[in-house]
Amino acid sequence: MNNIQLVEKLQNDKNKLFQEISKVVIGQKEIVDHLFIALLCKGHVLLEGVPGLAKTLLIKTLSQALDLSFNRIQFTPDLMPSDITGTEIIEENQTTGKRSFQFFKGPIFSNIVLADEINRTPPKTQAALLEAMQEYKITTGGKIYNIKEPFFILATQNPIEQEGTYPLPEAQLDRFMFNIIISYPKISEEIEIVKATTNTNEINVKPVLAGNELIDYQKLVKNVPVSDSVIKYAVDFIYSTRTNINNTSKIAQKWLEWGAGPRASTYLILAAKAKALLDGRTTPEIDDINEMINPILRHRIIPNFNAEAEGLNRDTILKELLNDKANIK
Repeated sequence: MNNIQLVEKLQNDKNKLFQEISKVVIGQKEIVDHLFIALLCKGHVLLEGVPGLAKTLLIKTLSQALDLSFNRIQFTPDLMPSDITGTEIIEENQTTGKRSFQFFKGPIFSNIVLADEINRTPPKTQAALLEAMQEYKITTGGKIYNIKEPFFILATQNPIEQEGTYPLPEAQLDRFMFNIIISYPKISEEIEIVKATTNTNEINVKPVLAGNELIDYQKLVKNVPVSDSVIKYAVDFIYSTRTNINNTSKIAQKWLEWGAGPRASTYLILAAKAKALLDGRTTPEIDDINEMINPILRHRIIPNFNAEAEGLNRDTILKELLNDKANIK
């Protein structure tokens, strides 16, 4: 199958996927769009929202529609790293009577892993995810165990309750491609949610996309051509968030403590490629970059005291940076 046929098939599969997810998840189209873009880019996702906004349901439904193996890990203060990665247990050979260590894989060995309330477990356990997120492997007992692709970690956290939580360190936050904020549904959507969740109808989500097909689409995204001007635009914007360099943006100097690193530039281009393909275009435009800025950068910039004193959140600062760049042009 050539690339043109693969693009057409992607369009068809996207429509089927969204149709299946909409059977269970009402509204949240932009959230589903961003989740699918992240999957096409082999990116991990951090979902934030208050309780009851169907974060867990959305991820579980997505895994069902993608026909991928799925494991959920409920993160708690007493969760140990071995509860995630797996553990070695002494087993006795019934024939020879010899004992040896056998590694029993943990829930991380799955295509989609839901790290539910990831900020409720200590940093030592959170760090158990780092190697898997970056290298697609686990090292334990001096041995390396590879994780089969496709592999995604979709984590959730509640931004309201901070007591008894452990904020993710910047190094781990940077491993997440997207930081997606789930907001309250519209009134019309909430009416539909109440109707759907207060009856006895059973909803079956059919798998529409297999793992090998998703891997083909990931390769397709990598092969999408991008003009030098679009790449320069993305890198220039990332550069404008940095405060410890010469000729930085006045907005960054005023409101930011730290800006985004080079991984953000890479993710911006990859996300723009995937978005262009999903829209039926063969190459991304600057508008695609602009639409991906908030979910990719909101967890990579650190507001300073001035921003906090003025009540500015990260999305507002990114909007000001974007407007400033538009005015310069």
